[in-house]
Amino acid sequence: MVRNSKPGEPDDSVDTLESRRYVLRLYIAGVSLRSSHAIENIKKICEEHLKGRYELEVIDIYQHPELAERAQVIAVPTLIKKLPPPLRKFIGDLNDTEKILVGLDLKHKTDL
Repeated sequence: MVRNSKPGEPDDSVDTLESRRYVLRLYIAGVSLRSSHAIENIKKICEEHLKGRYELEVIDIYQHPELAERAQVIAVPTLIKKLPPPLRKFIGDLNDTEKILVGLDLKHKTDL
């Protein structure tokens, strides 16, 4: 289907990478150094690459073990990208920014 739109008129049929909303959950274990690094790293990535279009929830498995069990988290820190599909999990302190960007579909492997 071809849609003719006037200049300056938005094309609602296009789902651009820049318009996608991200829902992220970061599972941590208390106030450990690894947990702190993971929080800092994902916040930096989100602010630089997803500003204004992400939801980040940090979940301490010591306070909410049932949430970690429900999400099948077996190691921490673990970041889960719930939206946009597909669901992805990243384990560790998230210090490999390029790997995280590829995993979040914000960068292609060929861009590395």
